[in-house]
Amino acid sequence: MSRTTILDDATASDIDEQRHSQPVQFIKRGTAPFMRVTLALFSAGLATFALLYCVQPILPVLSQEFGVSPASSSVSLSISTAMLAIGLLFTGPLSDAIGRKPVMVTALLLASCCTLLSTMMTSWHGILIMRALIGLSLSGVAAVGMTYLSEEIHPSFVAFSMGLYISGNSIGGMSGRLLSGVMTDFFNWRIALAAIGCFALASALMFWKILPASQHFRPTSLRPKTLFINFRLHWRDRGLPLLFAEGFLLMGAFVTLFNYIGYRLMLSPGN
Repeated sequence: MSRTTILDDATASDIDEQRHSQPVQFIKRGTAPFMRVTLALFSAGLATFALLYCVQPILPVLSQEFGVSPASSSVSLSISTAMLAIGLLFTGPLSDAIGRKPVMVTALLLASCCTLLSTMMTSWHGILIMRALIGLSLSGVAAVGMTYLSEEIHPSFVAFSMGLYISGNSIGGMSGRLLSGVMTDFFNWRIALAAIGCFALASALMFWKILPASQHFRPTSLRPKTLFINFRLHWRDRGLPLLFAEGFLLMGAFVTLFNYIGYRLMLSPGN
């Protein structure tokens, strides 16, 4: 091997090492990547909670359609939120291993497809299975969205970007309820859920297309033992279990009120 070849190899090695050693810039507000991230995460949050809560205003209709009680009808929402909560324990560590964007894109696509499939179900058990899969899928967005923002957005603008993401969640929950309720009045519940499913599918495809790939992500191996240790540490803290209980009770009361108030409002005035 000639000396020139050795020098060329050494120079190429030094350039490659310098390239990898240079810090990756964070995304700053006002730039094109920031707008792409903001639009992608806002639409993902909107689609996530629209899919989750779209059945809430049509629970009385589902009761009549499938001949189930109000308590049984509300399971179509409860099973989604329960599976979402369970999925949060696993989708976060999964994203640590395979990446943030792949988990979120897959979650949105699966939830959208399950929503479209739910419109074809002719049995109540089929509806519940689809709703369970929807909740489990959506955990991939709820657990990873803020992690992506904290890794990729400049620290000075993380709070602003997270605020926009949370606003998408709130608007999604409200618009999903309104759209499904209004469309069910004009058409039927299957068309209403199909429209929301198509909207979520379009959001998922846009999310996949415009969200920048992670630049600061460093994969870590999946270790069940580490997951169990971290889970146990949260419960050993004296304050955290109280906060968990507070959130569970407040959110439970809020959702329960909206689950059953529709049955009362459908009665004739003065009844």
